[in-house]
Amino acid sequence: MPLGQRAGDKSDSRYCGVEVLDFPSGEELPAVLSQSLSSAFDFLLAPLVDPGYRPAPGAVLPVAASDLVLSPSQWSSHIVGKISEWIDLDSEDEQLRLDSEVTLKQEIAWASHLSLQACVLPPPRRSSCANYARVVNHILQGLTNMQLWLRIPLEKSEPMDEDHDKATNNNNMNDIVDSWEWWNSFRLLCEHSSQLCVALDISSTLPSMNSLGRWFGEPVRAAVLQTNAFLTNSRGYPCLSKRHQKLLTGFFNHSVQAIISGRSNHNVSQISEGVLSGDKDHTEDTAVRHALSPYLEYIAYIYQKMDPLPEQECFEINYRDFLQSPLQPLMDNLEAQTYETFEKDTVKYTQYQRAIAKALVDRVSDDEVSTTRMVLMVVGAGRGPLVRASLQAAEETGRKLKVYAVEKNPNAVITLHSLVKLEGWESLVTIISSDMRCWDAPEKADILVSELLGSFGDNELSPECLDGAQRFLKPDGISIPSSYTSFIEPITASKLHNDIKAHKDIAHFETAYVVKLHRVARLAPPQSVFTYTHPNHSPNPSNQRYTKLQFEIPEDTGSCLVHGFAGYFDAILYKDVHLGIEPNTATPNMFSWFPIFFPLRKPIYVPSKSPIEVHFWRCCGATKVWYEWAVMAPSPSPIHNSNGRSYWVGL
Repeated sequence: MPLGQRAGDKSDSRYCGVEVLDFPSGEELPAVLSQSLSSAFDFLLAPLVDPGYRPAPGAVLPVAASDLVLSPSQWSSHIVGKISEWIDLDSEDEQLRLDSEVTLKQEIAWASHLSLQACVLPPPRRSSCANYARVVNHILQGLTNMQLWLRIPLEKSEPMDEDHDKATNNNNMNDIVDSWEWWNSFRLLCEHSSQLCVALDISSTLPSMNSLGRWFGEPVRAAVLQTNAFLTNSRGYPCLSKRHQKLLTGFFNHSVQAIISGRSNHNVSQISEGVLSGDKDHTEDTAVRHALSPYLEYIAYIYQKMDPLPEQECFEINYRDFLQSPLQPLMDNLEAQTYETFEKDTVKYTQYQRAIAKALVDRVSDDEVSTTRMVLMVVGAGRGPLVRASLQAAEETGRKLKVYAVEKNPNAVITLHSLVKLEGWESLVTIISSDMRCWDAPEKADILVSELLGSFGDNELSPECLDGAQRFLKPDGISIPSSYTSFIEPITASKLHNDIKAHKDIAHFETAYVVKLHRVARLAPPQSVFTYTHPNHSPNPSNQRYTKLQFEIPEDTGSCLVHGFAGYFDAILYKDVHLGIEPNTATPNMFSWFPIFFPLRKPIYVPSKSPIEVHFWRCCGATKVWYEWAVMAPSPSPIHNSNGRSYWVGL
């Protein structure tokens, strides 16, 4: 039974499983599953093979249950396989190593036969796990639908096990064990396989929030909450610390499901009232009630008290981590459906109306209202939303306005004519069917209004278009927007990297994508890249740009992997009216722009305390504009998209 109803959330985080600690021999598995499901758990993390098994000639694999004791749908929907924990593929003992390889392959083969969706692999026993990764990589190459979740303890602390002994002997107690490093080594050895994921073991102690934040960009599928991670509240029930609650909520928001593991440490005899059923009179037979039900009820409580997904998030949920090529509105004509989507963004046009109203008031004093008529040009008018915003601003301020609506798309021009006729704007609006760069205006404009911004500010050629249109702006005229700045930040984004890698070419790694970022870890605050100001009165105007940026990763984060850079923009429409998607200053409830993503062909490993140095270029040719980017530190990358060979915007 799902943890509860949360408006808009249809992700896996609604489901909670329980780990089966004792091997369910004989025909016990159906009974264990039945009890767990009746206690509102959704699935089991269960051992598939008797832990006492070692391979021998002619031996039959002692499985927990025949495939006949559960239906195919039960195996697939309610069982996650747990691979035997004794397996050690990097042991110094050759026989143990060989037995481990044989058993691992046998257990995965059995799980595939059962059509399980996932199996949990035991954690690496030491930091060096090359043979373990090699065998898993072999297995991954033969899997089609099943995922392998590598179990990793969530810790960043003193050395463990054999590594601890070595550190002690070397008197190097400053070394720390960072379990993210184990995961990173393992996935690099397995070539970033999209079917290799993580199950994080969460115990009573947690690393810093910056260190935890790295995991939000990794393919974490399950958070295994150990019962020893829970505290006891005043009523004797299990609860979590504030930091654990924050982490769990973060995982829920990133579509990670919880699994409860361990023995009950809380002797709670009565079930809490209707936490999962929603029925205040709900009671269960305590004889069949699962021992870990109080923990499940608390996790359900945490899930249910989360704020519902905002309306904007519900609208955008299907776009999460979905890579899209940026629009080319100058080279291509947009379709009606695209116009309609953008026109629904009322927040954007409200900001434009505010900016235009302020400009009109500054331009025309109250004494001149009856005698002065402003000339306003909307360049790139589309189907007319900015024309409407301009006329509404004029009505709001009591200013007279003459509007030129300049649009190159002949199909949008047809709609513009219909709109003007429908609204009775014939005396106020003149429609110009032309590219703004080619049109000769009959008079100069007081205000030039445009909405040519892309996710990176200048990536849809706003500078080139407005430079071309500037000639019909009065010397003291106003451009709305008056300036815009692009920003980038380094991110971990395993899913995006794997989606691009699936194309098996360099070109897709040298393309910038528009994407609703979801499963990402933001590693450092955004920094500004390029700024453009309009009107541009520079004597030698050039839209080419180059910058070098250095990002400092917070020291307590630890090492990390950079898959690319997230890009944003912030625009000043007029004076204090701004518009943007840069996370620190983003305009609330605006959905016209998703961030842009500049990938790296090979992810960059960043050791703890090492800065990231990145170089960005905006290049201009006769027929196209393109970006190039490269990392120089901590290690150099190739220059991406050299000469615009893979990705460019057509003039």
